[in-house]
Amino acid sequence: MRRFPGRRATTTGTMRAVLQDVFGGPDVLHLGEVPVPDIAEDEVLVQVRAAGVDRGVWHTMTGLPYLGRLAFGLRRPKHPVPGTDLAGVVVAVGAQVTRFAVGDDVFGGGRSTFADYAAASEQSLAHKPAGLSFTQAAAVPVSAVTALKAVQDVGRVVEGQQVLILGASGGVGSYAVQLAKAAGAHVTAVCSGAKRDYVLALGADRAVDYESGDFADGREAYDVVLDIGGNPSVARLRRSLTRRGTAVIVGGEGGGRFTGGLHRQFAALALSPFVPQRLTTLLALVRADGLERLLPLIDAGAIVPSIDRTFALGEAAQALDHLASGKVRGKIVLTL
Repeated sequence: MRRFPGRRATTTGTMRAVLQDVFGGPDVLHLGEVPVPDIAEDEVLVQVRAAGVDRGVWHTMTGLPYLGRLAFGLRRPKHPVPGTDLAGVVVAVGAQVTRFAVGDDVFGGGRSTFADYAAASEQSLAHKPAGLSFTQAAAVPVSAVTALKAVQDVGRVVEGQQVLILGASGGVGSYAVQLAKAAGAHVTAVCSGAKRDYVLALGADRAVDYESGDFADGREAYDVVLDIGGNPSVARLRRSLTRRGTAVIVGGEGGGRFTGGLHRQFAALALSPFVPQRLTTLLALVRADGLERLLPLIDAGAIVPSIDRTFALGEAAQALDHLASGKVRGKIVLTL
């Protein structure tokens, strides 16, 4: 038996975890044994049943872009166990925790979640919707909260608007399509031709194949463009907008090993005060209020987690390989 602040948890002193000692590709990941984490007074210990895999995990694994190492760790990973998304069961609570009790099913953001147990702040969790499995719930936090912030808070999408979503078939994009449709927008999704039917099934009204079409050819003008994981120039984004339109750069790849896609975000923010269009970006953190805003949409079926494939905990390297393949539709989840 091991004691935790606030409660006693019937668990052994060590656990399985995905580990990385250095930055690199998926081959740096391996399964090992580490101590079960301690929790602070405002934290809970969660027995992880499933953990989501996203591009953020890829960046912390590779240590790229280099600018990100201010957060990831300069020479080696600051947190040797990756992962932030989780769904599971509370097995211990800190002395100051009031929203959760041992035995509660929860989902949200945690610390080093690719493991049997993970510590999480009370303020980054919500009670798991009864209608979702643990696997489905683990696919929600980072991607769905990011999409919610992009569509509602920053993009300010409203009924009747023309909305363009780049990267519509990925984890964030799959939620953004559903959320924009729930807001009453007409949604054009940009993806590969192979994923056209997938994004239309999510609710998109129209799909553009980025390999054969050009969203910025001037034929259409959009009130809101959500650039999720793309790499078009700021000038191309502007060409696709109405005169008073809004472009939200949610993420991006490419752009070199130092800044990655961040250079476009810096450029957009610098230019925005001098043009009629609004050019902006966002940093979405998983917090309880964002998760709870998603709950009625989940309960109503307005958004449904879309899971491409699941992997076992010991298959984390294969999961990250699959993520990098560009073939993923929706989310990847590790199941424990």
